[in-house]
Amino acid sequence: MASAAEQLAANLNFGAIAKAEELKKRIWFTLGALIVYRLGTYIPLPGIDPDALRQSFANAQGGVLGLFNMFSGGAVERMAIFALNIMPYISASIIVQLLTSVLPSLEALKKEGESGRKVLNQYTRYLTVVLAVFQAWGIAVGLQSSGGIVQEPGPFFAISTVITLTGGTLFLMWIGEQITSRGIGNGSSLIIFAGIVAHLPSAIAGTLELGRQGALSTAVILGVAVMAAAVVYFIVFMERAQRRLLINYPKRQVGNRMYEGQTSFMPLKLNTPGVIPPIFASSLLLLPATAASFQTDPNGTGIVATLATYLGHGRPLYMILYAALIIFFAFFYTAVVFNPQETAENLKKHGGFIPGIRPGERTAEYIDKVLSRITVIGAAYLTLICLIPEILVSYASLPFYFGGTSLLIVVSVTMDTVAQVHGHLLAHQYEGLVKKAKLRGARRR
Repeated sequence: MASAAEQLAANLNFGAIAKAEELKKRIWFTLGALIVYRLGTYIPLPGIDPDALRQSFANAQGGVLGLFNMFSGGAVERMAIFALNIMPYISASIIVQLLTSVLPSLEALKKEGESGRKVLNQYTRYLTVVLAVFQAWGIAVGLQSSGGIVQEPGPFFAISTVITLTGGTLFLMWIGEQITSRGIGNGSSLIIFAGIVAHLPSAIAGTLELGRQGALSTAVILGVAVMAAAVVYFIVFMERAQRRLLINYPKRQVGNRMYEGQTSFMPLKLNTPGVIPPIFASSLLLLPATAASFQTDPNGTGIVATLATYLGHGRPLYMILYAALIIFFAFFYTAVVFNPQETAENLKKHGGFIPGIRPGERTAEYIDKVLSRITVIGAAYLTLICLIPEILVSYASLPFYFGGTSLLIVVSVTMDTVAQVHGHLLAHQYEGLVKKAKLRGARRR
């Protein structure tokens, strides 16, 4: 006979959303917050010449600015008040997470539970302000040095730009926290998701228009569509893949009660670092192209221009370095965020052990060995997903470009949001069953 949880999962459907009032409020709040974000990406900074900005961005979109523009949903291209997007907050979160593994004081805060987490979140907010101010100042200086973009350059423009861009980032950070607490899904991830998806309709329309004009054959367009569906399926499969370690807990006595031994699993994800390695690798490789775009030499000569030529999209050197950096950051970030020694000590404190492995040092070595092996698979998966679009654009001459990094973000955020919706629906149906059971018990009495 199926359990109650299995029955609820079997009867789960999105038609139940109409009856779940709390879930509907959360969904509408999330949609409203994302609409506010999208409207802000069309409000330009004061004192900017849009025509000169458009021409200047066309020369620099192959660098880091193009990557940030994709994440911000076109806000960088329009130099809107949300041009920095949520990226300073993401960077601050990653920096604090890395420092937590290095500094003993931050590591002690992490172990304090909810109170320590609140302090770390406050440190993250302070660091977000610092990063946003530095990036906004860099943008203000860069805009003034590019002739013709700023209508009235000077200290007033620089100060107003820093205040506006920093305020926009802090507002987005607040919106992301509100979505996380009062809406559905992770707020910061959904903001980046909305920015990436905003480019999707125009990209699809452009590809179909090329097919109508005969520049692309119907077979090529259908092939790309089938391959995209296969890649999405592969990403979903790999993101859900786990290596489950069997954990046994022996019998224990608490007071006068004897508790039976229990068995559980320790899930280790194949892709522990997520989308961090592709983002870091792309940012580093796009720095030469960004520096070359700001060169004043019209002939494009020099070390920076030569390096940018060899590191262009689709070049063999770019492919090799891109794959090598993704693999490096996959192992580096996994080693930072997951500590096998600490995990083994926690298991030993609670009496848990892996069958056939001695608790303590041997358990830490075994977990580290398993984690290293699955990280090899995860790094290879990330490399494959990120190199497929590069190969298609370079050698198949496909104009439709939806990079591996953006595809990973879109699929991962969609999976997380759908899982939260399912959780709310499951809780709603469970509450309904409890109410029915109480009513039946009252009638019997």
